[in-house]
Amino acid sequence: MQSPLKIEPATGLVAGVRQVLSPHFDARPTGVLPELIVVHGISLPPGEFGGPWIDRLFTGGLPPDVHPFFRDLARVRVSAHVLIRRDGAIVQYVPFGQRAWHAGQSHYRGRAACNDFSIGIELEGTDDTAYTDPQYDQLGALVEALLATYPSLSSEHIVGHSDVAPGRKTDPGPSFEWERWRSILRSHGRGERRKR
Repeated sequence: MQSPLKIEPATGLVAGVRQVLSPHFDARPTGVLPELIVVHGISLPPGEFGGPWIDRLFTGGLPPDVHPFFRDLARVRVSAHVLIRRDGAIVQYVPFGQRAWHAGQSHYRGRAACNDFSIGIELEGTDDTAYTDPQYDQLGALVEALLATYPSLSSEHIVGHSDVAPGRKTDPGPSFEWERWRSILRSHGRGERRKR
């Protein structure tokens, strides 16, 4: 089992993880708290892992001439709160109290603009490549820390990007094993917060 993660409530930062703070964020609407966790999958270039490109995308420095896929993407202003790399390393880009630009045009249970009230967690992977054991473990540890820090969150309200942007997004894809991950979350002692 991973060591417990700790989030500093005043800053919204995870203690002891790599911080690559993005300029692509803004304030949540007044009085709006995080109520939803959105799980994403990302690889840059598509199907390739490692390298600096996700950091560069989320900080606005993706070079358009390095790969054909980067040409249009280099102009996009996007971010996520955190990325979990293939080896389980966590990189944080946006404090959890702020609004990261991860979900785009999105809806959840009749409510639009999911960025306003969600936390975006990227997993380095693809729709058709199995996610790794360290990623599942760290995702469980991170969600446990988020649930402990933000009472507005519930483990019932954890979805994929494809759930809030159906037809537009497919990640984290069929390669993400939801039941396996929920079992890991329960083993971290937080699965009982699900409300039915």
